[in-house]
Order: sequence, then structure tokens, then C-alpha cells
Amino acid sequence: MSYLIGYDLNREGENYYARNKALRDHLKEKYPTYWAHLDSTFIVVTDLTAKQIRDDLLNYVDDNDELLVVALTGVGAWHGIADNGSKWLKDHL
Repeated sequence: MSYLIGYDLNREGENYYARNKALRDHLKEKYPTYWAHLDSTFIVVTDLTAKQIRDDLLNYVDDNDELLVVALTGVGAWHGIADNGSKWLKDHL
């Protein structure tokens, strides 16, 4: 199943760069089949549920941050995505 993960780390002054890097590194390591062509947005392929993914990522966000994990239906449309990104989307949505 493919999931869209979107996040906003809202306290930029509190180690924003380090927290953002840690979260992105974790996503890339834990979910090796991923798409990350937009800021703060990933699409991952995994057998986990949306709740399990959310719970996995809670260590990287605080109470002021926002996190969204939604299952994808296989239908999508996009614009301005490079050929390699479009191919990944076509193959994994």
C-alpha cells in the first residue's frame, strides 16, 4: 500500500534543521521505497497501516507540529514533476 506523509515542523527556531533532517533520514531508512520530490511530503510503500506509520513518526515531531498520513487510492494527477518522479508515481500509486 502507498501512503502520503505530509508534515510541518512549526518551531523553526528549535533545531528545525536537525529535526527535519532526522525525520527525513528516518523516513528514507525505514521506508526504502519512497518518493520525496516536494518539501515536507513523502509517499512511501509499506505493509504498515497509517496509524502505525503515524506512531512511528511521533518521535520526530512535537505537540506544535503537524503530521498527516493517508492511504492512497491509486488515482492521482500532477504537474511539473520531473520524468523520474512521474515514473515513480505511475509505478507505485
